Amino acid sequence: MEGVLARVSPLLRLTRLTTAFAAVSNVWFVILWTRASHRELDFAPSLFRDKPLWQLLLGGAVFAVGLFAFATALNDTVDLRRDRMLNPDRPLPAGRLSVDTAVMLVAVTMIASVLGATMLGLSAVLMCLLTIAGVLFHTMAARYFPSVGLVTLGLVYGSHMMTPNAYLVFVWPVLFVMAHALLLGAVTHRLARKRPRLTPRRLALASIGWAFWSAVLLYVGWLRAETLWPAWVRPEAAVAPALLAAGFLVYAWNKARVNTNPNRAAEKIRRDGAFWVTLYGIAWTAGQGYSREAWILAALTAGGWLGMTLLRETYGLIESPVGWRR
Repeated sequence: MEGVLARVSPLLRLTRLTTAFAAVSNVWFVILWTRASHRELDFAPSLFRDKPLWQLLLGGAVFAVGLFAFATALNDTVDLRRDRMLNPDRPLPAGRLSVDTAVMLVAVTMIASVLGATMLGLSAVLMCLLTIAGVLFHTMAARYFPSVGLVTLGLVYGSHMMTPNAYLVFVWPVLFVMAHALLLGAVTHRLARKRPRLTPRRLALASIGWAFWSAVLLYVGWLRAETLWPAWVRPEAAVAPALLAAGFLVYAWNKARVNTNPNRAAEKIRRDGAFWVTLYGIAWTAGQGYSREAWILAALTAGGWLGMTLLRETYGLIESPVGWRR
């Protein structure tokens, strides 16, 4: 068993699968929200009414995990030369995983994401391909220009979230996640002192880009609902997500202030920020009165957090076993 885990550990590190449940949570939120809302079902693909919920959730999970693993594996494969200098302990520069294996993993996870999307219909497949294109553009080009890269990152989060239902009427939860992604990317970029630097001018340009695409998304929602806030959505449903967003701002500021290692602080904020988005889905569904859906997302979050902790501890002990000191 220990030998199997030792071989699997580099794959887990490369794909960051221990935090993939956050990606699943975003996709599941859209599926559960659509199934629970009669007004959403009027616009959603017919499979949301015809297929059992478990099948939709399974397809969403396969798509979300596949796309998440694809993005992280692609990032580390492209960054191999840089990581040899700055992050030599990662699987590829450390030699625990070959480049050929990493390339094969990139291809396999991309195919898995498309296969998962096929369980959600043709529109989901098209959205999946669009999101893959966004990941490729961000990894290969946009991230080297912070004002473009941050906007692209937010768009990838948004298209990934809307893949199950591209006809979503209530788009505010997607906007929250897009804003969270931009903020998370900006904070970690500054803390890790990445190049090129994220100057106030570049940050302002990124904010303008985010505002533009947010306005486009709101306009699309307005065309479907003929209002920016559909009447069937409770106004109080936004209270908890807004408090969570404010809480993350406080958390990120405090973590950056007290941590003496900027790179470690950036990694901590990036990891916890991914977990934070799972709370938004719980807050939206609970605030709208969709209790069953909120409990499903809460169970996913609790299980994902527990699994993440156990896996990290397990492969940490395998790679750095505890020995006796004499």
